[in-house]
Amino acid sequence: MIKINFTVNNESVNLQVDDSLRLLDILRDELDLTGTKEGCAIGECGACTVILDGEAVNSCLILVCQLEGTSVETVENLEKDAVLSRLQNAFLENGAIQCGFCTPGMLMSAKALLDKNPSPSEAEIKTALEGNLCRCTGYIPIINAVKSASQK
Repeated sequence: MIKINFTVNNESVNLQVDDSLRLLDILRDELDLTGTKEGCAIGECGACTVILDGEAVNSCLILVCQLEGTSVETVENLEKDAVLSRLQNAFLENGAIQCGFCTPGMLMSAKALLDKNPSPSEAEIKTALEGNLCRCTGYIPIINAVKSASQK
């Protein structure tokens, strides 16, 4: 067992959990934040992407022992008071959601990019999203959604 103190979606979290858990397990099973999805479990698909200390990361690759003192943001933090974020609305308006399984990871990778660079080029958007796989959209609607959500 390990005691861990970190922040999730701007709220302090103090847990005592099995030391073999991953960030993904903590979010889904301990904190009931199920928006983050498990796809491949080996860091290849991006479905579990969250923002850890300002960086988009695969939560399936982050061990609980790496979390002490960190700040995590999940897809649940995008909407505020039942109002979707600009980025979420852009995904809806551009048809960037089909089956929806990759969407939380795509949103978090896009948010991490836009937090650092509010006006990215198409090449920068593609680079930011290259760790996220989608079997449905063909990526063009997703890229267009991120362009739409960016500051012009």
